[in-house]
Amino acid sequence: MKLNQVKYKKLIWPILIGLLIWFLSPFKPAGVSLNAWHMFAIFVATIIGCISQPLPIAGVAIIAMTVCVLFNVTSIDDAMTGFGDSTVWMIAMAYFLSRGFVNTGLGRRVALIFVRLFGKRTLGLAYALIGVDLVTSPATPSNTARAGGIVFPIIESVSAAYDSNPKDGTQRKVGSFLIFSAFHGNVATSGLFMTAMAPNLVAVALAKSMHINITWMGWFLAGVVPGLISLILVPLIIYKMYPPEVKDTPNAKAWADAELVKMGRMSLPEKLMGVIFLLALVLWMLSSFIGLDATLVAFMAVSLLLLSGVLSVSDILHETGAWNTLVWFSILIFMAGQLNTLGFIPWLSKAIGNSLHGVGWGVVLAVLMLVYFYAHYLFAGATAHVSAMYGAFLGVAVSAGAPPMLAALLLGFDGAIFSSTTHYANGPSSIMFGPGYVTQSDWWKMNFVLGIFYLIVWGGIGALWMKVIGIW
Repeated sequence: MKLNQVKYKKLIWPILIGLLIWFLSPFKPAGVSLNAWHMFAIFVATIIGCISQPLPIAGVAIIAMTVCVLFNVTSIDDAMTGFGDSTVWMIAMAYFLSRGFVNTGLGRRVALIFVRLFGKRTLGLAYALIGVDLVTSPATPSNTARAGGIVFPIIESVSAAYDSNPKDGTQRKVGSFLIFSAFHGNVATSGLFMTAMAPNLVAVALAKSMHINITWMGWFLAGVVPGLISLILVPLIIYKMYPPEVKDTPNAKAWADAELVKMGRMSLPEKLMGVIFLLALVLWMLSSFIGLDATLVAFMAVSLLLLSGVLSVSDILHETGAWNTLVWFSILIFMAGQLNTLGFIPWLSKAIGNSLHGVGWGVVLAVLMLVYFYAHYLFAGATAHVSAMYGAFLGVAVSAGAPPMLAALLLGFDGAIFSSTTHYANGPSSIMFGPGYVTQSDWWKMNFVLGIFYLIVWGGIGALWMKVIGIW
């Protein structure tokens, strides 16, 4: 066998910065214990490793956990606690649910139905693709899977039907508009549902470690108004900024009809998948009212998929995305929790809070949202960014007097909308940008405008909406 590739050069910065912080312990603040400082050093090195990725993120996390225990920063029992976190397992179960959409073909069928119903005009086609993302997002915590596995193949097929291809310079016919609209639909749905992308659940877990418990329904109710505003208005804004050359797409309906004929009648596995998904969705909505844990709902849905034969145990064992996420997410939750338990996050929050003494919490929260949003230009992916900054920023906001649930949710939404920055901001942006339908300069310029729109809608209107429904 051959040795697996390890990008050793990309280990240099995590190790150097981690060691630098570690050996600066004689100069650490008086309010921070030695163990808390060492945990901070390992955590910073881990986040940098997650960004540079000398190994996949799960490998980086395993090494970091090993270092924590090896150097007596924490015990092995404490290190294992993250693997028992219910949020981690909710993510894994949601990945298994999304596998059901792919295996049965239900996701593709839903996409084709939306194209048939709304695809007579290019703008309607954009809304159809966004509708597919909206329908599948509550049970698909990988927004990359939605973008790459369901939506993008449909865009490529429709674009080909209208001879819209970046290879021959015809991408602006329909392809560019559909790509950019679908990407921003993914941004909005990622903020609308707690289970629509993994970084949301990272934020929920970090908030929980600070005794702020965000429920599935609580997240949805808080995000429903800014989410719907974004889903409705953003395609129209893109249509004005970046109009397609072909405005009418009557052939899209015929193409979708032909593809649905090839698929045949809805199969029993598809029907079962649809019923179980709807059951899970209803129970998630009712969970906070009937005292049913959201993670238990996810386990129930997967159990039904196994009992009905829609999924096999082999499907679950081979769902590498779920197991990969379970490993790195569990370890990052453990490390973030230790930073809080050992006193580093409380000290940091208090220190920054003291420096902002006399500044109103509204101003502090607004500044934190702006810094958190625009800092994403430095990150290639949402998970590392949320893991690195969410907990600290939430602590600062609460120390400044911001209502804890308001701060937790606004910063949580920020973790979705800051993907509207660069072409490397997250998985969906890389998928949609990669084929070349939208140039890098257009991507950055239009995203800068839409980023301001998102901050106003999710930060401003979102905060007002949460006041109306009594969250703060």
